[in-house]
Amino acid sequence: MINLFVAYIITFIASFCTLVIEIVAGRILAPFVGVSLYTWTSIIGVILAGISIGAYLGGKVADRFPSKKTLALLMVFSGLSALTIPPLTNIIATYSFSAPLMWRILIITTIIFFIPSCLLGMISPVVIKLSLNGLEKAGGIVGKIYAFSTLGAIIGTFITGFFLISFMGTRNIILLMSVILILSGILINPIFKTKKIIVGFLLLFFIPLISIYEKAFKPPVKEDNYYYKESSYYTIKLYVTQSFDKKTELDALVLDNLVQSYVNLNNPLYLEYEYLKIYADILKWRFDKNNTFQTLSIGGGGYTFPRYMEIYYPHSEIEVVEIDPEVTKVAYEYLGLSPNTRIKTYNTDGRWYVMNCPKKYDVIFIDAFNDLSVPYHLTTKEFAKELKDIMKPTGILLTNIVDNFQKGAFLPSYVKTLREVFGYKVFIISISPNFENMGINTFIVLAGDVDIENFKNFLKNNKNDNITTTVVPNTLLNEYINKKYAVVLTDDYAPVDNLIAPVFEERFGYRGMH
Repeated sequence: MINLFVAYIITFIASFCTLVIEIVAGRILAPFVGVSLYTWTSIIGVILAGISIGAYLGGKVADRFPSKKTLALLMVFSGLSALTIPPLTNIIATYSFSAPLMWRILIITTIIFFIPSCLLGMISPVVIKLSLNGLEKAGGIVGKIYAFSTLGAIIGTFITGFFLISFMGTRNIILLMSVILILSGILINPIFKTKKIIVGFLLLFFIPLISIYEKAFKPPVKEDNYYYKESSYYTIKLYVTQSFDKKTELDALVLDNLVQSYVNLNNPLYLEYEYLKIYADILKWRFDKNNTFQTLSIGGGGYTFPRYMEIYYPHSEIEVVEIDPEVTKVAYEYLGLSPNTRIKTYNTDGRWYVMNCPKKYDVIFIDAFNDLSVPYHLTTKEFAKELKDIMKPTGILLTNIVDNFQKGAFLPSYVKTLREVFGYKVFIISISPNFENMGINTFIVLAGDVDIENFKNFLKNNKNDNITTTVVPNTLLNEYINKKYAVVLTDDYAPVDNLIAPVFEERFGYRGMH
């Protein structure tokens, strides 16, 4: 038997650690499989399955071996299994094997998280067995045990999401949970009756752990990374690289697993990505250098284009909504954003800002989408209406979309959605005139008060050998939307993860392609 107070504490600790691991799982997997509906579905499903099977097995174990020693061993083994999460992630999540995206994520999640969650699920039945003297007060005791268990889960959820991840980093959190579980097991195990035995065991445990910490618990970061931080939103990395033509040194900003921005610290007018050159073309068509106009960028990243506008258009008013304050901080400290910049930043969710925005803009940039993670609430018809409400009558909307023109379903769906709000004043701009044969690439969706023929003439008269901006003809655009699987995205129906899944799979080779 165990003291009821001890029973409550143990179930609290077990559930606390379970939920901490579950929340951390999403961040640990993000650099490898992105943050999507598939990722969180797999994490929640696998951990619930582990807890369920663990509860069943724990009941069997409790009936056969009802002792403190059994409980202590389960706590210790739970902690040891949690220690395997970081090294397994480094090995399994980086291994490339041919499987559809959903199955790949599910397999990775199962291998890494099933056993720890199963062992943690076995603890409560053993605690209940050891807490009951009879059936007279069984209801009250079991109710209190489950209440403390749920309380642990709640506190674990909040403290991890609001504090631990940004303070400690995911892998150190896993290490801390392992230590808590193992120490708890030691303290309740009747074998450890003296301080000498406890200290001896801890030395035997921690000395090997310290020796393998660097290899097992450090994330797989390239040697040329000079900055690494896990924020509440992303895994942020910086490294120095060369431009595509190998002529210019650039700093690259990586969020989770994708290069978000290339920045030339010495020349803010330098643009590496082709889609940013399209942005520049459109602004040159729309405004003279000395014009005054208002822009809003939803998604800051490395602030490459806002810095460009700040120099090229000295009278422009530039505002950026970047959800992650750590990304903005990195831009100030490492990516050349001056403390005296006239770029105004709001660290909040893009939709929340738009919903509460009293201003009107000439140009709005949506630069928050990639092929690993698309915030679906920024893709919907309702949000498009909100954007239109904060645009001037002559304003334009520019959105960069990563998709496959031949196979992708997200790009046609987004265009179809915008047409519900902007009518037929919605166009696709390609970085190459060979868009019909292009694979995965970045496209710009242009919407608003646009004379597209005038823009085409501008491109023809200002042809640059380095820029191949091309407007997809309307006839082809209409065929494209009608032939493809295209849906109108709404707040109630936005299957964005499903729409981008084929492109994700093709880019990373996670299945045998036809």
